[in-house]
Amino acid sequence: MQTIHTDFLVIGSGVAGLRAAIELARHGSVIVITKDIPTESSTEYAQGGVAVALSDEDEVGIHFEDTIRAGDGLCRESAVKVLVEEGPSRILELIEWGAEFDREGTKLSFTIEAAHSRRRILHAHGDSTGKELERVLINKVKTLENIQRLQFCTAIDLIVVDGKCHGVYALKSQGIGFVGSELIAVYAKATILATGGAGQVFSRTTNPSVATGDGMAIAYRAGAILEDMEFVQFHPTVLFAPSAPQFLLSEAMRGEGAILRNVYKEPFMKNYHPDAELAPRDIVSRAIISEMVRTGSSYVYLDLTHRDSEFIKKRFPRIYATCLRYDLDITKDLIPVSPAAHYMMGGVKTDLDGATNIERLYAAGEVACTGVHGANRLASNSLLEGLVYGYRAGRAAAQSIRGLGDEKIRRSETRNIQTSQPLNSSTSFEMQEIRTSLRRLMWEKVGIIRCGTSLNEAMEKLSTWKYIFEMDFNTRRGLELKNMLTVGLLITWAALERKGSVGAHYRTDFKERGENWQRHISVKKADL
Repeated sequence: MQTIHTDFLVIGSGVAGLRAAIELARHGSVIVITKDIPTESSTEYAQGGVAVALSDEDEVGIHFEDTIRAGDGLCRESAVKVLVEEGPSRILELIEWGAEFDREGTKLSFTIEAAHSRRRILHAHGDSTGKELERVLINKVKTLENIQRLQFCTAIDLIVVDGKCHGVYALKSQGIGFVGSELIAVYAKATILATGGAGQVFSRTTNPSVATGDGMAIAYRAGAILEDMEFVQFHPTVLFAPSAPQFLLSEAMRGEGAILRNVYKEPFMKNYHPDAELAPRDIVSRAIISEMVRTGSSYVYLDLTHRDSEFIKKRFPRIYATCLRYDLDITKDLIPVSPAAHYMMGGVKTDLDGATNIERLYAAGEVACTGVHGANRLASNSLLEGLVYGYRAGRAAAQSIRGLGDEKIRRSETRNIQTSQPLNSSTSFEMQEIRTSLRRLMWEKVGIIRCGTSLNEAMEKLSTWKYIFEMDFNTRRGLELKNMLTVGLLITWAALERKGSVGAHYRTDFKERGENWQRHISVKKADL
C-alpha cells in the first residue's frame, strides 16, 4: 500500500473543499483528493446563483429572517447568523480573485428567487454561477504551490486511532473506468470532509453521479454523529422529457416570472400558497406532486413564454441551449417538469467551525450539518454556505494542529485493508441491479410524500441488502453502493423517528408538527 503524508487532507473539490484548501495552504501542506476530475461536483452544476446581502435594498438581518422562515423553525440561529454576516466578505474576496458576476452597467446585478424578500441573488453568465465559482477557486488553488491535487481517488474509510482522525484509505484508479489499480493511505494531521451530498440515493435527482453520500457514510462508520438526515430537499422543477437528462431548471426562472401550470395548462400554485411560484421549495414540490396525482400526469409545465425571448436567451443561456437539444424552445414552448432529489439538509454534525465529534475531523458544505438550513434550505444559500463554512473549517483545522509535531502511526494501530479480488461478472451484475433497485425504492417509499407504512417497507427491503457491508470492493462503483445503502438506511431511519411533518419531511400519517418537533434527530453507528 502506498502511503502519503501531509499536514492537511481535504476530501472533495467543490466550493467548500476548495475554499478550505485555500485557507489551509497558509498553514502547511495540503492534499485535495477527489474521486473524479476536480470539476465534477454539485458546485459545477449550480445554476441559480449565490445569495448574499450586498445590494442597496438588502440587509444581513433580512437575509437572516428569510433563511429562518424557509427553514420552518429548525434552523440553528447561530449558524444562520454566521452565514449571512460573513457571506459578504467571502463574495467580495471572490470578486478580488477574478469572479465575473453579472452586472447592470458597473453595479452587480441581483435577482430574486423563491422565499427571498429582497433581490439578493448574484449570478454569473446568466445561469452558470457554480461553474464560475469553481473556475475562480481552482485558479486560485493553482497559484498555491503547497496544494497537491489527486484525482480519481475514492475514499474507502477514515483512519481513526484513539478517537483521532489521521487521514483516509482510498482507492486510486487510472481514470474514468473506475477500476481500482492502487490502494493508498493518506495520513494527515487534520482532515476535512467536503464530499457533497447524496442525491444519487434517489432514482430521480439533479445531482451528478459522484453524489453518492460517501463522506456521510465513511464518517458514520468511523463513529461520527450525523444529524437531520430525514430532511432531503427535492427541487420542484427538473426537466421531464424522453431521453433528456434530469436537468435542473433554475429557481431563478420562477424568480423572473415563470408560471407553473398543470397538464390542462391551468396555473395552480395560488391554490397551495399565497406566494404562489415563489413559495419555499418544499411547498412547491408537494404542490406539483399533488397536481400530478390529481390530473394523472407524470409532470406539470413551467411557462416562461410571456417574457421577451431575447431576455430569456440572455438570462438563461445554458438552460435555453440544453432544452433546445431536446426540441424544446423555452421562449415558445411549455417545459415539462417534475421534482427530483436535490440537496441534503442533514449530514455530519459539526459546530460553527466544522468540527465533528471525532478529534481532527472536520466537515463543510453539503456533507455537513451545522443546522444552518433547518428543515428546508433557502434557495441559493448552498454556495454561500460552502464558501463561509469551508473557510471556517480550514481556519479551525489549521489552529487545531498548532504545535503538533510529526506523528507516526504504528502499523499495528491501523486497519489492515487488503485489495479484494475482482468481482466476477455475475456479482457485478447483481450489484448493479441492487443499485438500481435501491434508488427506485428510495424514490418511491422515502420521497417527497412519506408515510409510516412505506417507510417501514423501505427499511425492511434495505435491511435485506446489509450483507453488502461485509463485502470488499475494488471498484468505485462497489464502494459507492456500500455508501448509498448506508445513507439510504440513515435517511429512512430518521424519517421513521420524526413522527410529524416539518419542512421537507412530510408524512401523511403525521401531518402536524407533532410533539417535541424542534428537536434535531441525531444518529451514530451504535444506534442502527
